[in-house]
Amino acid sequence: NMSVTDPTAWATAMNNLGMVPVGLAGQQLVTDSICVPGFDPSLSMMTGITPINPMIPGMGLVPPPPPTDVPVVKEIIHCKSCTLFPPNPNLPPPSTRERPPGCKTVFVGGLPENATEEIIQEVFEQCGDITAIRKSKKNFCHIRFAEEFMVDKAIYLSGYRMRLGSSTDKKDSGRLHVDFAQARDDFYEWECKQRMLAREERHRRKMEEDRLRPPSPPAIMHYSEHEATLLAEKLKDDSKFSEAITVLLTWIERGEVNRRSANQFYSMVQSANSHVRRLMNEKATHEQEMEQAKEIFKNALTGILTQFEQIVAVFNASTRQKAWDHFSKAQRKNIDIWRKHSEELRNAHSEQLMGIRREEEMEMSDDDSGDNPSKKLRVDESALTAQAYALKEENDSLRWQLDAYRNEVELLKQEKGQLFRTEESLTKDQQLQFLQQTMQGMQQQLLSIQEELNNKKSELEHAKEEQTHTQARLKVLQEQLKSAKELAEINGHDESQEINVLTVALVNQEREKNSEKRSQGLKSEKEALLIGIISTFLHVHPFGANIEYLWSYMQQLDSRISANEIEMLLMRLPRMFKQEFTGVGATLEKRWKFCAFEGIKTT
Repeated sequence: NMSVTDPTAWATAMNNLGMVPVGLAGQQLVTDSICVPGFDPSLSMMTGITPINPMIPGMGLVPPPPPTDVPVVKEIIHCKSCTLFPPNPNLPPPSTRERPPGCKTVFVGGLPENATEEIIQEVFEQCGDITAIRKSKKNFCHIRFAEEFMVDKAIYLSGYRMRLGSSTDKKDSGRLHVDFAQARDDFYEWECKQRMLAREERHRRKMEEDRLRPPSPPAIMHYSEHEATLLAEKLKDDSKFSEAITVLLTWIERGEVNRRSANQFYSMVQSANSHVRRLMNEKATHEQEMEQAKEIFKNALTGILTQFEQIVAVFNASTRQKAWDHFSKAQRKNIDIWRKHSEELRNAHSEQLMGIRREEEMEMSDDDSGDNPSKKLRVDESALTAQAYALKEENDSLRWQLDAYRNEVELLKQEKGQLFRTEESLTKDQQLQFLQQTMQGMQQQLLSIQEELNNKKSELEHAKEEQTHTQARLKVLQEQLKSAKELAEINGHDESQEINVLTVALVNQEREKNSEKRSQGLKSEKEALLIGIISTFLHVHPFGANIEYLWSYMQQLDSRISANEIEMLLMRLPRMFKQEFTGVGATLEKRWKFCAFEGIKTT
């Protein structure tokens, strides 16, 4: 066994691996405050106890953790059959793949060629219980542990150099590479665990919902004479009346009333009827409380309206000539805004108060109005007084506003010149915008005219090309005709007739082609759209369709189209649409068919 803090052991190990030692001879590689004196990592190998890292804080084996800038040095691990030398601490940590879910299997590569399954188990048993080892012939193996946390301990050994015994043969040494492995058994167990956790979560949520669910209403007991006697007592109690009346209603709906129990049910119904008087008394009490609340609200509203009148009076006094001239323009503006706002609020509250009084007058019966004419007269007089006071206040406010406007006339005269200038600039801007818009319209018209001119030029060139083509064909036919006549004079009359027929057929074919070119010209985009829709419609009707059926379908797309227009369009395109007669006698019917594909095949 070798101490971790022994510098001679470290120098020997690093020299065997062909690396420069980290520390000098006779000098500790790690301070005593970090390492535990006499700590032997191979003790766990012999005792079977899971190794404890003395660097874990809170274990109580070492003083407080060292500064973060001090690197943690891995120890040499001694086993019975091999020795594991740590990697160079200056090298970066070995890379690993992404950890699969529920990983319990690791891939171990870089094994010595002479390493056996027993040696591998001896090395990795310190990480935890091993359930399976699958060794390959190519110096790697897969190790499956019992738990997931054991994989992290095995990853810790990645980068170590493994040497069997004290041999220096290459077949007895190798650098370990430990990485996560993806195994179907691990994934299956992880899925089972997830499903179990999901079931537990659903069960927990269900228990929580059952706990938070409101309690169900109490069950209605079955009818009996004893229960009926108890229910009759509950019906007489005001606090238990609601519960008792529900039970009574359930019994009656169940059909518990019969000749024997009719008297008992009648007494219970009579007890329920006795509560009508109590309910009416409660209603009267609540109405009285509502009237008192209305009276309190009306008195409070009257007090608020009085205060509004005082505030408006203050604003009106401020707008008079004596005080108004001493305020600035901004102050006058604010005072005027505040006065208008206060008047609006006062008028709204006054309307609300008058509405309450009108409702009270409407609720009064004719008898009450006949018995108390003086009261009604007083109410009318108070209403008229309030209206007269409101009109007076409005008149005063208008007069004060007129005085304020007279004072501001001079200021408006001074600003008049500036406003006139701004109006002139606005009119100039409007004229400029109008001219720009007209220029844009003229440019668009010019572009459209140029496009039309280009289209006409292209059509004219196309017509010239067709004319030259027809003239060339005509010359060729004339030459063929001359040569045919010469042959006819030599060979006889019969062959001349065949040649004439051939020439006539060629001329007719040329005429048909020219007529088809003329007829195939479409006048507008609408006709092209109609041809496409009709072709699609007739293509899905292989036996054809009459003009009425086709017209009824087109009416759904365009109500302005007529059957005559459709028929003329079909007749203009004989190579695309053909007309056939079906039936005999009274069932004779004209049908249009789509024949464009047949025309392409024949050509």
